[in-house]
Amino acid sequence: MNTIPSNNVSSLMAMLAPLGLASQAYAQNSRYYGVPTQSVTTADGRTVTCLVRRVVPQPTAFATLQLISLRDGDRLDQLAAQYLGDPLLFWRLCDANGVLRPDELTETAGATLRITLPAGIPGAANA
Repeated sequence: MNTIPSNNVSSLMAMLAPLGLASQAYAQNSRYYGVPTQSVTTADGRTVTCLVRRVVPQPTAFATLQLISLRDGDRLDQLAAQYLGDPLLFWRLCDANGVLRPDELTETAGATLRITLPAGIPGAANA
């Protein structure tokens, strides 16, 4: 994943601020996209900007599109690419299936994995 060096992010944000334009340090496929930031001034006068804590949605916030049975050797990035169109969206599978450790999802062949819509988007069963 390409990341922008923090000094360049600060410069970009400083340029955009007078225009009233928001900038994002994370790509749209990042679990941190859209997560707000908070700035704190340290005792020595430095300003430190960090992400506000990301709250992981409950699995019930996801509408199931399909259930798949895992096979031995399945990889989360490949499943995300196949079912979500982007291997970097593996974190959506983790969120929808209620796991914090990605390897948990693929460690048991025969286990069921939920493929879902993004959190908060209702599916046919919820409409």
